[in-house]
Amino acid sequence: MSKLSRRPPSGIREPTITTVVERHAGHAKGSINLRIEADTRQLIDDAAALLGKTRTEFMIETSRRQAIDVLLDQRLFMLDAERFDAFMNALDNPPAPGPKLRSLLRRAPAWQK
Repeated sequence: MSKLSRRPPSGIREPTITTVVERHAGHAKGSINLRIEADTRQLIDDAAALLGKTRTEFMIETSRRQAIDVLLDQRLFMLDAERFDAFMNALDNPPAPGPKLRSLLRRAPAWQK
């Protein structure tokens, strides 16, 4: 783990930490610079210590897990058989366009005006 700390300009009370992102062998390494308040940094350090991890390990694992959850939440959803059938039926048999949709489709797009 590599930690660098530098002092912010006079009058600014925002600590700066640099966290090096370590990847598996053969992958490029990069860094992420974060400005966080001291109490947030301490909270992260306390949680990492409870798990026996470094701040970097904790932040990478936690951020990676959250990123996966966000991406899956946008791409994956689970349905029981009955709801799956209803979903597929709705896709296969969409409702007829209503007046608002027909009006929208008749309008010229903003980029063509």
